[in-house]
Amino acid sequence: MPVDEIQKMEDRQVPKGKIDIVGVGRLGLRIGINLMQVHRGGPKVIGAFDGQEISGGDVIFTLYGAEVGEAKPDFLKRLCTHEEDFRKIESYPEYITPENINELDGDVIIIVIAGGNTISTASEIVKHAREIGSKTIGTAGIFGFGDENIEIKDISEYDHNNPAVEELRQHGITENHLVLTTNKLIRDDEPVTPYVLDEVAKVITMNALKLLKEQTDKND
Repeated sequence: MPVDEIQKMEDRQVPKGKIDIVGVGRLGLRIGINLMQVHRGGPKVIGAFDGQEISGGDVIFTLYGAEVGEAKPDFLKRLCTHEEDFRKIESYPEYITPENINELDGDVIIIVIAGGNTISTASEIVKHAREIGSKTIGTAGIFGFGDENIEIKDISEYDHNNPAVEELRQHGITENHLVLTTNKLIRDDEPVTPYVLDEVAKVITMNALKLLKEQTDKND
């Protein structure tokens, strides 16, 4: 293949578009780090949204050099050593509310918020994403020891056995939303191990990149 043809292909394989991560906890941090490392493509901008500060219990953060009390999105931004014109992290140290939901404008929006009942917030984010033409990925139970079967498919493809999926449906989210689950929930009294989070982050990253490519290819 001629050198100039190879160069043309290489020139096309550059970061494009934006992925927003809503929730930069133990899972969101892993996803953010994965996305930062993508070569020959991936997002040009990563938006990080979370109002929580790092505590001493956030071991994966402190292992990477975080300071206790630091805003989680700010830390993700600090980890990124790319030049901003190649890949940029936009930090939003705030929780998503009706007042600021318009700040979400990624081609793909990953919803990985945790703690309490997050279904209402997640459903509002999905509805907002539909209005602006974005694709969404969320979770519906990711508990487990690490050897669980991870499912990811459109919410319309699930049966009625997952209460988190059912609650999303009650909020009007019945299609066009990708949902990942280990089919283990808090009721199953199992932990969330680093192994589960590593695998879930890997699957979410891969699917987010595929959605991003679909979105950006439409604009080329």
